[in-house]
This record gives sequence, structure tokens and C-alpha cells, in this order.
Amino acid sequence: MFEAVEELLVEHADLEKRLADPSVHADQANARKLAKRYAELTPITRTYLAWRQAGEDIVAARELATEDPDFIAEAKASEARQDELTEELRLLLVPRDPNDDKDVILEVKAGEGGEESALFAGDLLRMYLRYAERVGWKTELIDANESDLGGYKDVSVAVKTRGSAEPGQGVWARLKYEGGVHRVQRVPATESQGRIHTSAAGVLVTPEAEEVEVEIHANDLRIDVYRSSGPGGQSVNTTDSAVRITHLPTGIVASCQNEKSQLQNKEQAMRILRSRLLAAAQEEAEREASDARRSQVRTVDRSERIRTYNFPENRISDHRTGFKSYNLDQVLDGDLNAVIQSCVDADAAAKLAAAQEN
Repeated sequence: MFEAVEELLVEHADLEKRLADPSVHADQANARKLAKRYAELTPITRTYLAWRQAGEDIVAARELATEDPDFIAEAKASEARQDELTEELRLLLVPRDPNDDKDVILEVKAGEGGEESALFAGDLLRMYLRYAERVGWKTELIDANESDLGGYKDVSVAVKTRGSAEPGQGVWARLKYEGGVHRVQRVPATESQGRIHTSAAGVLVTPEAEEVEVEIHANDLRIDVYRSSGPGGQSVNTTDSAVRITHLPTGIVASCQNEKSQLQNKEQAMRILRSRLLAAAQEEAEREASDARRSQVRTVDRSERIRTYNFPENRISDHRTGFKSYNLDQVLDGDLNAVIQSCVDADAAAKLAAAQEN
């Protein structure tokens, strides 16, 4: 492990010199690529240098302990510190998801439960918008299909970083664990007898694709236009401005009716389609490489849930990691860090165990 780190230190030092050269920044795309790699290597370099310093402190303390027993405790403290840094290094060296720095398109869809499910989908959307606000991300509503009572049958939103994110703190790095079925247990607004109901909403998170990442041929697309409609089927547009795009080779469909013009809706639908095609291509490549990636549930079935939101007990439970807390009200207000971190830690532990087996 440490031989590999030494090589990374050399690469880090070389990148530092190159980025200090003004001529490198004449090519902005290349400069961004170098800066991204430099940012990835910086935590490894910093941790390794601290590990090496701890080793030197151990040697020095042991030598001094032969004359002064008080240094025995200092040597033990340095040994404990080096053990901690060794574990940190192991985690830092686990291969990173190449999409971790990408922005995402997040979709929430109502599932079983009718209007109550649509209202819960609205609660989830607000939770993600509040979380994005807390961590300083930008959000952009792409498309929304509202329900009669003010919830959402389905809604799509783009979530983006402001500037460059620290390694492991990008939008995809944090939100990729949100994909799946979210189950809610509460007394619905439509329930007159106070009985607790269970319903579900589905969340799909895909890294947003650049146009150059996905090649789409015009002949592979079927584009349908129709009139946008609001809650209850009430027409909100007297022209055929809504757009549905079908990618014929894969059958993947993306639609948008939120914008006022057909052109704008087509552009937004293409954004969603590109991201879905990129996600599908990456999943296919990973299957071929036998790389076990945590899959997101595409169906909104209450039995296939990743998380449960229990309102009577103010409890949130993540069924993948065993995380449980009794601050559901705060989580729904965007305090998602602890829940997400449990997924990050579980994922890192699984990757580390797999790396050690190999």
C-alpha cells in the first residue's frame, strides 16, 4: 500500500509544479482536469505525511524512553495515532466513483397510496431542496406534474454544486444513495378516522450528462408533442408545448411540460434523456465488468424500500445500513447529513473489504 502512496506523492508534487505554470492555464479544460486530480490526491498526501510523521515520533519517543519513562506514554499515543492514519489511508485509497464530482438530475415519483403518495413525494422534494440549500448547492426545477391536493405525481430537479466540490462532497457523491423506494407511515390528510396508512414514493438519481458524453442520433428519437395539463387534468396551455421523447433503441422515455414553449420543453427533456442514457450505459458496462454496484429500485413498491419515514414515532430508518434516529421532522427540513453519511460509510467499508479480499 505504501509503495503506491509514494508514487501518488510524486504525482501530486508534479501536478503542483504544473499548475503553478501560467502557460498550463491557457488550456482551461486541461487545467481543470489537472486541478481535479490534484484535489483528489491532496487528502492522500496530507494523510500519508501525517502517518510518516507519527512514525518518526514513535522512534524518537522510544529512544527518549530509555532515559525517561515518561516518554513511553508519548510513544503509545503516537502508535495509536499512526494506526488511525493507516485506516484513513486505506479508505482514501479505495477506488472512487468517477461520477462523484458530477451534478445530478433527481426525480421523485408518487407510487402506491394515491394522493397521500403524491403529498409525500412533495415532502421528499422539499427535503432535498432544503438539504441542497444547507450545503450550498443550486437547484433548478426541470419538470413537475402536480396532484390535485398540491403534491407531485412526478417532479424532476437538477442539483448542482457552486464551483468545485471537495473530494467526496460532490452532488452525486452524496445523493447517489437516495435512489430507491421511500416508504411513509402516517395519518394522511385524506383520512377522516385517524388511521395510520403506509404509502411510498420513488426517487431516481442520475448523474447529469454532458452532450459529449452521450451520442444521440436524431433518427433514434421519436418526439411527440401534446398539451400540458395541470391538477385534475385542467389544461394550463392552449398549445401543444409539452414534449415526450422516446429513445427507440433502448425504449427510454423522457418528457417535460413545465416550460411555456415547445423548444424549452424539448431541451429539458433532452437533458433528462441524456442523463438516463448515460446511467444505463454505465450500468451495462459495470455488469459486463462484474462490478457490483448498488442498484436503484425503479418500481415504487412498498415492499422494496430503502428507507421508512414513521411520523407517529418521529423516526427515520435506513434499511440498508441499519441507521435509525428520532428526528424525522429535522430530516424532512433538510438535515440529511447523518442519514447520507451512514450510506457513505457502509459503502466505503464494503469496498475496503472487497479490496482486501482481492
